[in-house]
Amino acid sequence: MVGTPIGNLGDLSPRVVDALRSADVIACEDTRRTRKLLSHAGIPSEGRLRAVHAHNEEHEAERIVEEVRAGRTIVYATDAGMPGVSDPGAVVVSACRGAALPVEVIPGPSAALAALALSGFPADRFVFEGFLPRKGRTRAERLASIATETRTVVVFEAPGRIAATLSDLASVCGGERLVCVAREITKLHEEVWEGPVALAAGLARAAEPRGEHVIVVSGIPLVVEPASDVAVEDAVRDALVRGLSARDTAAEVATALGVPKRRAYELAVTLRKQ
Repeated sequence: MVGTPIGNLGDLSPRVVDALRSADVIACEDTRRTRKLLSHAGIPSEGRLRAVHAHNEEHEAERIVEEVRAGRTIVYATDAGMPGVSDPGAVVVSACRGAALPVEVIPGPSAALAALALSGFPADRFVFEGFLPRKGRTRAERLASIATETRTVVVFEAPGRIAATLSDLASVCGGERLVCVAREITKLHEEVWEGPVALAAGLARAAEPRGEHVIVVSGIPLVVEPASDVAVEDAVRDALVRGLSARDTAAEVATALGVPKRRAYELAVTLRKQ
């Protein structure tokens, strides 16, 4: 499986080019898109391109399994980037793995990761939601989940639906929740906008932007309950019993419970006098 560019053909890696050039069969969802990619790289496509899509993916996956067993090299080219959200590639990979056949991946660009990096929001923990359901209960449930998520959330959206989705996010998350809206990533007219989701929704309603979008939603801050007096006293007593000085006790308890060092120090001094 090879990851192809998400817009800029200059992102086609040498490893992907080598794999496409040496493949016996190049499977893909949209042969027109892949033929354009092959032409750009100077790779002959005649007789090697094969369409694998939602209507034939099960049959073609079985066919590919038999061909790999026979020693042929099959390359599945994603339509645009990784991980191949709307591609039938997962069915092909699953079939090959189920048949205990070797599967390799050559990574490529990812709109989700590119938008996450562009947002500047925390990326150490994030949620990839992909495309939201268009309507109904499942959409409402997914939106509600995003509203309470403490991690950064990445959402894909199709042309013509960005205003509606931003409006829904503003409703469930609150208008002040920060979002980053990235449009046409890596392409000539790439645009990145960051700010409150209510303002983003208003701008999109005024002039619905064209092109593919990635919405990155900031997570809600973690609410940390303040340490109770009992918890602080127990921690101070434990430190003193272990022989720590009042100053060292204060430093340890302040770090562990997130309380002011002065509070822990005064309590340590008081308990030592008892």
